[in-house]
Amino acid sequence: MNLVNQSPHTHTDSIIILFDGVCNLCNGAVQFIIRRDPKQHFKFASLQSPSAQALLQTHGIDPATLYSILVLHNGTLYERSDAALHIARHLPSPWPALTLFKILPKKLRDALYNWVATNRYKWFGQRQSCMIPTPDLKSRFLQ
Repeated sequence: MNLVNQSPHTHTDSIIILFDGVCNLCNGAVQFIIRRDPKQHFKFASLQSPSAQALLQTHGIDPATLYSILVLHNGTLYERSDAALHIARHLPSPWPALTLFKILPKKLRDALYNWVATNRYKWFGQRQSCMIPTPDLKSRFLQ
């Protein structure tokens, strides 16, 4: 588990996913998660949003640094491969099986994650603006 910063107070009981709102790969991942989350455990905020910027500052992360996905759950902020595996752990079967990758050294997992994150715009493209959620999804997105 990657503890970027742990605080005694949680923002919410939900698992908050902070994602790069202009990244097509990240937006695709958000859509993938929404389709597999009927109980709505996950909430979302684009890294470019005021709420995500405030959460990053609270946890000592420079808001100008755009990771592709960060996860805030129970006061702990997960980054890189730990964030992706934390999401998989809370999705329905078969996705929790991906947490088996925790047996790999974190440096190796994060190197692979960083390689994809560094190339995500080149491989998957970039949007001009952040995704606007549909009215039925709006309650799942932090502003």
